[in-house]
Amino acid sequence: MTRKKTSEPTPLDFGILPDLAGYQLRLAQIAIFRDFSSALGPHEVTPGLFGVLVIIEANPGLKQSDLARATHLDRSTVVSVIDNLERRGLVERRPAHNDRRSNALVLTRTGAELLKTLKAEVQAHEKRLVQNLSATERDTLVSLLKRIFPEHR
Repeated sequence: MTRKKTSEPTPLDFGILPDLAGYQLRLAQIAIFRDFSSALGPHEVTPGLFGVLVIIEANPGLKQSDLARATHLDRSTVVSVIDNLERRGLVERRPAHNDRRSNALVLTRTGAELLKTLKAEVQAHEKRLVQNLSATERDTLVSLLKRIFPEHR
């Protein structure tokens, strides 16, 4: 009995894609999300949820509308995100001091403890991502990326 040989896939021509910044950023994003998911998967935290937790921690009492602006999400999406974090016992809504119609967001003790763990894991994730760059190259990369979306530094 002869065995069929598995052939190598035919190499593809990607045309102009490899020379496009957007294409390279998308490939980098895929690699980043895969590593993030692999590293933080057990915590059921996406990069977006991690960002929300960091922003709430850095701005205790933040209004939901300000969180929506900071994360570039619409208000209904932020409500859903906060509902999820609240169900998990990570975030708490409290009446805002100067506006009874608004909610102030704060991390719970559980949320703060989880975020401490997540930050350490994200630092390790970040280190893996830039392991082939020198410190100067990494700083240059971050600086250049900040220039693409300057209103969100």
